[in-house]
Amino acid sequence: MKDSIYTIPLSEVFEPKDGCPICRLRNMLEERCLEYIMGAAMMEPDIRIQTNEAGFCHAHFERMLKAKNRLSLALMLESRLAYVAEHELAVQPEKAGFFKKKQANPVQKQSCFVCNEVERVLDRMLHTLLHTWEKEESFQNLYDEQPFICLEHCRRLTALAPAVLGKKASAFVEQTQRITRQYLEQLQKDVTHFCRMYDYRNKGKDWGNSRDAIERSILFLTTRTPGEEK
Repeated sequence: MKDSIYTIPLSEVFEPKDGCPICRLRNMLEERCLEYIMGAAMMEPDIRIQTNEAGFCHAHFERMLKAKNRLSLALMLESRLAYVAEHELAVQPEKAGFFKKKQANPVQKQSCFVCNEVERVLDRMLHTLLHTWEKEESFQNLYDEQPFICLEHCRRLTALAPAVLGKKASAFVEQTQRITRQYLEQLQKDVTHFCRMYDYRNKGKDWGNSRDAIERSILFLTTRTPGEEK
């Protein structure tokens, strides 16, 4: 797939300072990939070959259904089903009533073209993020101003940093974990306050920031807001 469709400046991801910037980057990559394969890529044979082989996960099928371009989706399904019939379920009955494979290929485990593409580009952009952090003090400051880095992306960045930054990794890891830890501590307070508000003795008291503590906690732990499609 043309990487030009994934050209997203880091400033576009980090300047809003709203939620986890890596989740926002992942969401933007997903949206661009889905728009591309449902539009211009429909007539590109190399893309159709890849989508035929990889298929799509349930969550991304749901996203494509909501795009309201049923013809594009039907055309992809037509060629995907043909691929499955030819390469994954090509069998013939034997006299004993059993089946043997005509092809050497076994039935493949579920995969997803969109998941694979997003993961590929996200990994490349995380390397770019780390190199930018290393070279630009202004980006270090912008990074430090983020509301939080979710747990999964904190883990991923801190695991990647030593290979990219070398000796400078410790400063990046400290900064990233501090941002995550501060938000985690606030979440804990908000969830505890939410629970306490169900005590009859606290009836009529101020909920503070706790009303959406459950949703924010799930987002922090899973990278996804409840009800949000993958």
